[in-house]
Amino acid sequence: MPDRMRRLAYGLGAVPSGAELPLLGLLLLFYNQLVGLPAVAVSVVLSASALLGTFWDPLVGEISDTTRSRWGRRHVYLYGAAAPFALAFALLWRPPAGWPQPALLAWLALFAILARLLSSLHEIPGAALIPELARGYNERTRLVGYRYLCGGIGVIMSTALGFGVFLKSSPGQPFGQLNRAGYAPFGTAIAGIILVTIILSALGTHGYIPQLHIPPRQSRSIRTRLRDVLETLRGRNFAVIAASGFLHGINLGVHAGLGVYFATYFWKLTSNQLPWLLLAALPANSVAALVAPPLARRWGKKETCVGLFFVSIALGSLPLAAALLDWLPAPGSISLLAILAVDGLLVAVIGTSGFIIVTSMVADIVEETELRTGRRSEGLLLATETFLRKLSTGVTVIVPGLLLALVGFPPHADPKTLDPLVMRHLVLISLPLRVVLGIAATSVLLLYRIDRGTHEANLAKLGGDAGATGDDPDLTMSVIAVDPGNAVSREADCDVAMENADRAPA
Repeated sequence: MPDRMRRLAYGLGAVPSGAELPLLGLLLLFYNQLVGLPAVAVSVVLSASALLGTFWDPLVGEISDTTRSRWGRRHVYLYGAAAPFALAFALLWRPPAGWPQPALLAWLALFAILARLLSSLHEIPGAALIPELARGYNERTRLVGYRYLCGGIGVIMSTALGFGVFLKSSPGQPFGQLNRAGYAPFGTAIAGIILVTIILSALGTHGYIPQLHIPPRQSRSIRTRLRDVLETLRGRNFAVIAASGFLHGINLGVHAGLGVYFATYFWKLTSNQLPWLLLAALPANSVAALVAPPLARRWGKKETCVGLFFVSIALGSLPLAAALLDWLPAPGSISLLAILAVDGLLVAVIGTSGFIIVTSMVADIVEETELRTGRRSEGLLLATETFLRKLSTGVTVIVPGLLLALVGFPPHADPKTLDPLVMRHLVLISLPLRVVLGIAATSVLLLYRIDRGTHEANLAKLGGDAGATGDDPDLTMSVIAVDPGNAVSREADCDVAMENADRAPA
């Protein structure tokens, strides 16, 4: 299989995250407005499940870093998680009819937790492949771009199926997102996409298993493992990325659950209009995958992503600010939809470009940490970076429900008759909070210190050839087997590598 096809196969691992994204944003609306559970109770359950899953991520990263199997460190989890994850996700959207509220809350908690834990079993090991599949400073940004590109494809598939098939408007219900009957088959369809794409991604990168790092055999106590984990996470640059992710997670947790409320009750978009708003932003991942690498190469990763994030904060705040000043067309109008679509596309392209670069920056910390600790800890580093972001998101998932209660948002609200002051008060509370948190999360990144020169010096100290493995997209994945930094473990474990090579498909 050509290297470019294998990069695309690697990117397919992000399709499940993109495909489930539109539905996850509807969870609060579904269980609150359609199933009939209190918004605060749903937010508490979602927050608790997110928190539990968050603490699970670093454990998955550490375990996958040290796993020895015929399928390598990562693929054993990719194959194993696919079917259980898909099943748990499908059942999350099928709460039994007629059950009392406590039982329905228990159903939500059970399958939200299972889906979250099983998602990590494919997401963390899959993301941890980046530093090995692309060792060069700029090539890593390209490979992350493939990941984001495929995540965008997942969003396209989910959006088209949702608002074009399962949640589309009908004469009796113009707001199709309030049609409960559509959610169960929609969830099942997304579960199918999750299953197929995880398996395809694992198969497409299976041939690289013999070339990847093989951890040495070792028996470590829990105390030793904990000490090694703390040593790995001690670096300054990782602390900077983690702090930024933590603040971003707070912002995401506060506002993610409110997005569908703003679309439905503030902008008053029907389910015929919502797909256009979402679809308008879907080229963002493709454009960002093309734009981010040359921008980072020209200006440097840190400087580029900080500038991009500041611009996205400003653009993302404009529609709500303009609406408060009555500068926008009437809610639900075609003109308003066009303005929101253009703004959403720009924000998505700029913000996604920034996140592609940040993910590449995390990958660059792997070699710095290996020099300091003597261990390759891709899974732990990537999982812990997302750990703090998801931890803060999980803690603050409860905030949307509290804000809805604060402004007196009624159950089973009708967008046509809801008092507009309710949503205006919600905007006045949430908009300043969004801006302040966004600026804080971005400003922290100014303290990051790894540039291209630092990265290539780290590779040289580890014995790698920065030039050969650096920035030629057609060379990087074909030479990753030559990794002098892994020479000791490979010499000691050559029997395992040979066995893996015999079993791997051509």
